[in-house]
Amino acid sequence: MKILWIDLNSSYAHSSLALPALHAQVADDDRLQWEVVSATINENVGMVVDEICRHAPDILAGTAWLFNHEVLMHIAARVKALLPQCCIALGGPEFLGDNETYLRNHPFVSCVFRGEGEEVVPQWLACWDRPEAWDDIAGLCYLDAKGRYHDHGTARVLRFAELVPPEESCFFNWSKPFVQLETTRGCFNTCAFCVSGGEKPVRTLGLDAIRRRLDIIRQHGIRNVRVLDRTFNYNNRRALELLELFREYHPHIRFHLEIHPALLTEELRQELARLPQGLLHLEAGIQSLHEEVLETSMRKGKLSDALDGLKYLCSLPNMETHADLIAGLPLYHLEQIFEDIRTLAGYKAGEIQLESLKLLPGTYMRRHAAELGIRYSTYPPYEVLRTNEISTAELQTARHLSRLLDAFYNTPAWQNVTRRLILEQEGFLHHFLEYLTEANLTDQPMSLEKRGLVLYEYICRHAPEYATGMSIAWIEAGMSLKKQPAERVRTKRQTPPEAWQVIRGAYHEKLRLCFLPTEEDGRRGYWFGFESEIQKAAPVFKART
Repeated sequence: MKILWIDLNSSYAHSSLALPALHAQVADDDRLQWEVVSATINENVGMVVDEICRHAPDILAGTAWLFNHEVLMHIAARVKALLPQCCIALGGPEFLGDNETYLRNHPFVSCVFRGEGEEVVPQWLACWDRPEAWDDIAGLCYLDAKGRYHDHGTARVLRFAELVPPEESCFFNWSKPFVQLETTRGCFNTCAFCVSGGEKPVRTLGLDAIRRRLDIIRQHGIRNVRVLDRTFNYNNRRALELLELFREYHPHIRFHLEIHPALLTEELRQELARLPQGLLHLEAGIQSLHEEVLETSMRKGKLSDALDGLKYLCSLPNMETHADLIAGLPLYHLEQIFEDIRTLAGYKAGEIQLESLKLLPGTYMRRHAAELGIRYSTYPPYEVLRTNEISTAELQTARHLSRLLDAFYNTPAWQNVTRRLILEQEGFLHHFLEYLTEANLTDQPMSLEKRGLVLYEYICRHAPEYATGMSIAWIEAGMSLKKQPAERVRTKRQTPPEAWQVIRGAYHEKLRLCFLPTEEDGRRGYWFGFESEIQKAAPVFKART
């Protein structure tokens, strides 16, 4: 029997765990012949279908999620037309809701799995060609030969720690710059917008098992691990144990974690502060800085505790903390989003991610959208179109604001200047967003240099007191000294002054110096030294007079 997995991702930078996680459970079954076709959603559908059909599989399987679903349906429909005997079986987050309507609208799909597949997919493979035997398989949803709908609830893997690790599958993708490591399944929280909001019970892997898997990951030279744990610190004792384990892999591996800032104990704070520089990259789920919004979203944890915890995390010099906000949550107004961004900038969040709410299948908010006053698209990615508190036009403003943050605040080269403008110029975010919109730049891809030129031009017109700061940022980013932000820089035959205050690096005679004056008489300013013998655009020395 030949199974072909369609590995369809949004880009080649991403890789799904679904195939290796399932294959690992049945890898020793000689009756199964596994093959894979990998593609992205931007590739030609016809070429992908042609490659699938050349394999002539008995089963076409894959995972559907909001960003690949539409393209996956185009592929599956064509494969079924060309290979009518092929059984098409799908799983993934898209099937956590009402699957009867879905199956009736997509008759080329033979069945779908709701929930976790490692235990139930092997059961189904033993009887895949006998639909009359499907009734005992948890999570399986399908229409029988008479058109009757069968729904077997949601499958949950209860023996999570006993599963064969996906890293042991020959289909585990080691070519990416990072891998995902699932240390916990399920979530203690009840967030109304999240597919994991009702995922109980919480199941965990033991430390020895995690260590064995990390050893394998290190042997493959992977330097970044994204820990799949919906709330890393829901259990303080376990969080401390994991941090001690992660410390063993420094500096070879960097760990990316999702952390709940409201649940930071004093013991955990102290341990985080002691960790080596660069070991952790934290994503702090905050969503909104307004109590009524979080209560409606059914997110656990007091807002006051979350703000205190987030402020602490952002203050740690040994790690970077990102914070996220969600536009379109019930009771969340546009002006509150602007306020929250200023607050997070004041905390010095490493990044501020502003996303639009998506009503995913199986979530509380999707089931109760009408009573919550939410209008949303019924097609992927199910984005919110309007709520009682935010209009369609305001959601578009929030989308443009998200692009602004990504282009300027979340870009290290321009972050400090952007943060100062946000905090010191009360109307900056509104005014700069209007400036970008009028210039038709909010949806236009811009290089790092282009973004710097745009910000400098805005500063020269509307906030000239920040021009020197922007010029310094431009130079330190290694940008061309012949471009406008460096127009005041002196580069020819610069010699060191009698005395200067060294800020960074060490001066030696072979450095090529340039000088940025900060006063009209040119006596005071900033000195930058560049290595002449190596191809490095950024300065290695900085001083002040």
